[in-house]
Amino acid sequence: MTLILNEEQKMLKDSANEFLAMNSPVEKFRTLRDENYKPFDKELWQEIVEMGWTALTIPEQYNGLDFGYVGFGQVLEEMGKCLTKAPLLSSIGLCATALVKSSNEELKNNWIPELMNGTKHMAFAQDEKTYFDPTSIETTASESSNGYLINGSKIMVIDGGSADAFIVTANTSDNETALFVIDSKAEGVTIHTETLLDAGTYANIHFNQVSIKNEDRLSDKGKGDELLNYINNTAAICLSAEMLGIVTEAFDQTIAYLQERQQFGKRIGSYQALQHRAAKLFCEIELCKSVVIKALQALDKGDVNIDKLASLAKAKLGETIKLTTNEAIQMHGGIGVTDDVNIGFYFKRARVAQRLFGDYSYHLDRYARLNAY
Repeated sequence: MTLILNEEQKMLKDSANEFLAMNSPVEKFRTLRDENYKPFDKELWQEIVEMGWTALTIPEQYNGLDFGYVGFGQVLEEMGKCLTKAPLLSSIGLCATALVKSSNEELKNNWIPELMNGTKHMAFAQDEKTYFDPTSIETTASESSNGYLINGSKIMVIDGGSADAFIVTANTSDNETALFVIDSKAEGVTIHTETLLDAGTYANIHFNQVSIKNEDRLSDKGKGDELLNYINNTAAICLSAEMLGIVTEAFDQTIAYLQERQQFGKRIGSYQALQHRAAKLFCEIELCKSVVIKALQALDKGDVNIDKLASLAKAKLGETIKLTTNEAIQMHGGIGVTDDVNIGFYFKRARVAQRLFGDYSYHLDRYARLNAY
């Protein structure tokens, strides 16, 4: 399959670009930050729902558009360019994906319509350590007379502070990984919201004897690890698409600055040393575009190499986003780290996005192991 967008995907990307430029410019991000780190604009979220973006990856049997992850990735990329704050990745990219891949029809019918129409949203609660390790799960799900009792803690839950429910990973008494849907208002659930460097809101959640029903188990017996791996691959690829948007916008803003800023009577973009550095960034970003679209296509096709492509995308974008935002700050000079220009926002968002769902080192190591290096 060629690494280009088809006509419909291009139209979606263009419409997303136009919509977000008008309704969610970086100034909107600044406003949300200044309003006590507001998680997202509810009016904007409803407009996103009306645009149909929440239905892009949902199958037609659940009244979704079944447009695919390539199209969904274009929306995330454009959101990355504008630093748009909305629970699209957490609620749709992660949780709706988990629901669609599950065989629990009751949970699907209860939650997928709610997620698509934006009346409720979910968050994916997985991490328990300060570094990403999906195999390290200490949260337990003990069988009870009515279902399960959940005990444990999760950290760095994206959009967890405003979620209506969580999809939680836990170990059962059979010593297997399982995923459960837990109401955020259930007795025994304690939520502490944190604000990080990128002005995003994340939650640390504690579960103390939280009682749930058997019907709230999302994964089938013996299938928890498989479902979790699929979600993490999807997360890495979708987040890479958003990171691509951050990279391209940071690069474009830097090039514009090089063409405008004058020093010693000359535009600094005329200096060959800076031109060489910009040229290197351009080449790296072009490689990233191919890697991301290949990974998104693999999600749509159910490619057997999805593990490799997910780690390749996240590792490459993690490396390039660090290089690009570092260079952007360097080329802007001292003003780049002030609040007077927007480039600092991209630098900060890049630092958090690099670490979510595995950093460069994690995915490079995973990619090497998958290829038996």
